[in-house]
Amino acid sequence: MDLADLSASQLVGMIERGEITSTELVEACLARIEAKEDTVGAWAHLDPDFARRQAANCDELHASGVPTGPLHGIPVGIKDIFDTADLPTENGTVLSKGRRPDDDSAAVRLLRAAGAVIMGKTVTTELAMYAPGKTRNPHDPERTPGGSSSGSAAAVAAGMVPLAIGTQTNGSIIRPASFCGVVGFKPTHGRISRAGALALSRTLDHVGVFARTLEDIALISDCLMIHDPADPDTKPSAAPRLSQIVSEEPPFEPRFAFVKSPIWDRAEPDAQEAFGELHEFLGEQSEEVPLPEPFDNAIDNHRKIMCADLARYLSGYVARDVTKLSDVLRGMIEEGETIKAIDFNECVDMRVHLANWVKSLGEEFDAILTPATCGEAPKGLNATGDPAFCSTWTYLGVPAVTIPLMEGANGMPIGVQLIGPRNDDARLLRTARWLVNKVAAEA
Repeated sequence: MDLADLSASQLVGMIERGEITSTELVEACLARIEAKEDTVGAWAHLDPDFARRQAANCDELHASGVPTGPLHGIPVGIKDIFDTADLPTENGTVLSKGRRPDDDSAAVRLLRAAGAVIMGKTVTTELAMYAPGKTRNPHDPERTPGGSSSGSAAAVAAGMVPLAIGTQTNGSIIRPASFCGVVGFKPTHGRISRAGALALSRTLDHVGVFARTLEDIALISDCLMIHDPADPDTKPSAAPRLSQIVSEEPPFEPRFAFVKSPIWDRAEPDAQEAFGELHEFLGEQSEEVPLPEPFDNAIDNHRKIMCADLARYLSGYVARDVTKLSDVLRGMIEEGETIKAIDFNECVDMRVHLANWVKSLGEEFDAILTPATCGEAPKGLNATGDPAFCSTWTYLGVPAVTIPLMEGANGMPIGVQLIGPRNDDARLLRTARWLVNKVAAEA
């Protein structure tokens, strides 16, 4: 048994029962990193001795009998745009080289409080946008892992850590999770605090998580979904109890709204065929539902908000040395500088109308079923793949999860994306688990 291959939920129980120590787990993860990092390149900053010291401290606490947190002794990868007081945070750009924050970001602080071992900082694309970092797809190093949370997705897929966190402003959690064959979860906008993380767009930025099982997704999300006054979009609310709900059977068999969306022709033929087969497999539990006409402009609206906000939030980097930014990022910032305030505000207002349609759909269906990506991870490392199948749902701020249920023509993973109404995160994850079990039972 290689501890690096086990789920976080399994490992938590083993540590609690004294069957293994956190030190043994961290050593297993470090051994996996040593074996695969030269090929995968998932880590921006990794100090093995720092990870070992944290693990030793976890073991001392456990031996002393004091109460421990829900992630006690579990290694977690941190995308290198979340501030960490004891590790560099360089945001994937030479303009932040050597940057050492004084404080932890809210997400990192909550992970530490839950007992997690902060394993290291995972690679991000440049300023969490499109210019790739060094990471390669663990299934095929000639293919992209996606972005911008490339290192987090790849590290989990390669067994380097059981859990990792990332962010999504367009497709930066769902796309790399799909390409790397892991579970990726983007909660409802504002459910996890973004305080202390690189800001690109208040309207679009989400914090999300990666794992290899839905139970693990719920485990880490429960630790992070806590109101934080430092993020004005988090709201005081009762604990979501995701771990409890995801383990329950739905009161009735879920129904799925199969949505091809206006960009169906951008999906690869093998992906189209696979989704058609899944729709047919689900029978009466799946119904094809067309998106109403206002959705035709959703992707364009998303881009206007994103580019305009990039011009605002990244102005300091532009002023410092615009020549150090990639051509693609400079182009988006320049595009954002031309967007009129009236157009920006109209795009923001339309979000509410479209999100309400998803809410109404949720009265009849448990989840929207749609592709996570156009298909398999593309060959080549100069781009991170098309995020179009994520853009609409990021724009609306609704929860999204991708589960690795399919393979493409080349044997690479293809994720099935499920969407729910805002704040319906628990039902969405329970529905996803039902679908995983349904497919597994028929395999």
